[in-house]
Amino acid sequence: MAEQHFSPRSAADIIHALQQRQEIALVDVRDEALYAQGHPLFAVNIPLSKLELEWLDRIPRLDTAITLYDNGEGLAAAAASRVAALGYSNITLLQDDLAGWQAAGGELFIDVNSPSKAFGELVEHHNHTPSLPAEEVQALLQAKSDVVVLDARRFDEYQTMNIPGSLSVPGGELVLRVRDIAPSPETTVIVNCAGRTRSIIGTQSLVNAGVRNPVYALRNGTIGWTLAGQQLEHGQARRYVATSETAQRQAANAAAHVARQAGVLQATLAQLHAWQQEGNRTTYLFDVREADEYAAGHLPGSRHVPGGQLIQETDHYASVRGARIVLVDDDDVRANMAASWLAQLGWEVAVLTSVSSSDFTATGPWKPQVPAQQASQLVTPQQLAEWLQAGNTQVLDFTTHANHLKSHIPGAAWLLRSTLQQQGQALLPEADRYVLTCGSSLLAGYAVEQVAALSGKPVFLLQGGNIAWREAALPTESGDNQLLSPAIDRYRRPYEGTDISPEVMQAYLDWEFGLVAQLDRDGTHGFNVLQVEAETATV
Repeated sequence: MAEQHFSPRSAADIIHALQQRQEIALVDVRDEALYAQGHPLFAVNIPLSKLELEWLDRIPRLDTAITLYDNGEGLAAAAASRVAALGYSNITLLQDDLAGWQAAGGELFIDVNSPSKAFGELVEHHNHTPSLPAEEVQALLQAKSDVVVLDARRFDEYQTMNIPGSLSVPGGELVLRVRDIAPSPETTVIVNCAGRTRSIIGTQSLVNAGVRNPVYALRNGTIGWTLAGQQLEHGQARRYVATSETAQRQAANAAAHVARQAGVLQATLAQLHAWQQEGNRTTYLFDVREADEYAAGHLPGSRHVPGGQLIQETDHYASVRGARIVLVDDDDVRANMAASWLAQLGWEVAVLTSVSSSDFTATGPWKPQVPAQQASQLVTPQQLAEWLQAGNTQVLDFTTHANHLKSHIPGAAWLLRSTLQQQGQALLPEADRYVLTCGSSLLAGYAVEQVAALSGKPVFLLQGGNIAWREAALPTESGDNQLLSPAIDRYRRPYEGTDISPEVMQAYLDWEFGLVAQLDRDGTHGFNVLQVEAETATV
């Protein structure tokens, strides 16, 4: 694709826009592992390697003020051309990339979801969110005290590892579910995640909502538990149960009170539709219930994001800083609680009111919007198998590095589109023809035109991708046989999995402890932590 000319935008201008809460999408187009090494606080990561899969939903308005950057790799201009081809009209490049940001005095944050993690530390700093160390929690459990441990992470994370005896209650569900889980006000409630943020926000949510029980965060989550030399469980499936009418009513009253304190707006469907027609403002609509509830029926045009994950990963879903966010549920609890946190995070946020089940006319899981692809020559798995047997056909696999290592078509070479952009034809192994694939071949389809232009050879798309190949019971292999790109497509979180070294876990905690000071130096966050009124304790 021919690269166009795009105007530069200075870091100082972007910092001013953030401070004035103007709409802006500051996009880092590097692969995630590089992004995690350092980026501005409100820079969102939409890698060039998979840009088409995420862009339309994360930045929905075509004339949004968009500024792209990398760290001198030469990816930003190529990404800008692709974005312009999608119909976006207000695109600039960060002047001098990351070096320009730093030269203007801009702060760099490491890791991912940095705004939410820094905000969590600020919440604990201002509210003195109660917490207990791992040793004390284990002592309570061993003594069979009246205590419940609620795991605020996603259910799949809980299944990987959990505090012994704990129950999966994702963060957005806590206020709605806790009264039935711990009906006695004497029961101690402990909230955990893998590190700090979700346990802090979950615990403070219960405090803000006036839950009468003693409530504590497990200090430093499963990381703290592991560093204390204590054992975790694996493969558990304990989950919360249905909510009683009384508990729902009490939770709804409390959540509405907290939302009012935080400055959350209320909106009707008519108001939502008016906002969605505005040409100069971005409005996101998120359904914060659980996936099965959303699939059973939801508002047309809403995106499913559980409330706890929305707070944890706001930048991933609402990638235009300064946009408006509208939340919906069917219980008057989850949307209000999530909205109360978004308001404190500096967003204009509203909760839909007077919504009934009859308005939830769409069904099924959420599906991302993706750009149309040019028609490609397709090859079936069976035909590809014959070509590979005959030789001189090279499979290029654009799936994730992790998926490729687990299983791939024999002889397939793994690569990222970012590396292809940087190295061009020199990256491609010699072959008479190329067949592109990934999990479903969706992402690979966006690379067909580029590979054909670089190679001058016939390029085909595997029909149904690697999934179809495996379903056809054709042979696969595993391992790092032919990697054409570095493994930078995903940043390995120091709080996931079971094989992270203690040194890495401790370094992660040390970084989180320093985030409040880093926020002060940055000066763009606009966070406003709610100081809860004493009356909420009796709600």
